[in-house]
Amino acid sequence: MDFNVSGYKNKNQEEIKNMSSCQNCSYASVQGVIVDMMPARAADGRADSCILYFTVEDENGNIVNFMVTPLTYVLDYKPLGVGMQCTFWYRTDVPTLLIYPPQYTAVVVAPQRRDRMVNVSFYDAALVNEERTLQLHMDRSVVLRTTNNQYFQGSPANHNLVVTYTNSTRSIPAQTTPESIVVLCDEMQQE
Repeated sequence: MDFNVSGYKNKNQEEIKNMSSCQNCSYASVQGVIVDMMPARAADGRADSCILYFTVEDENGNIVNFMVTPLTYVLDYKPLGVGMQCTFWYRTDVPTLLIYPPQYTAVVVAPQRRDRMVNVSFYDAALVNEERTLQLHMDRSVVLRTTNNQYFQGSPANHNLVVTYTNSTRSIPAQTTPESIVVLCDEMQQE
């Protein structure tokens, strides 16, 4: 399997930057086992180790390829490797190549752990996710950070969030007090 990112330095770098810039994004996820990983290849054939391709096989045997860039947030800052169970989230509101197996740019990757659940979504002013399946209750115990592990000083409302929690109610939407929240800050706000 050979991946090529010819033109990455020019065209794709701007496209990848645009993929991380969204105030109300829609996300989908793929959960599976990493079966292969390799650095992307530049036009001249050299490996570009800043961008890695991961081949993921889900429980039904379906294969999906993910590009992990320096802008991809990896939960727990844990190195990824072949054989790991992970969930990869990608944006559904960006153009994607119509190829098989499908190939997406990962926005968030979470290594699987039995002691937690993770949700990646846009949360509105009432802290309900876009899918209307989870509502957050905040208290002083919730760790609120940005992707570079700095404390987030504002409200998590109306942001794209990576929410880590251990339990929730059985209501609709389920309610939880998360253990931690990572705010996927919009790059446009930073410029």
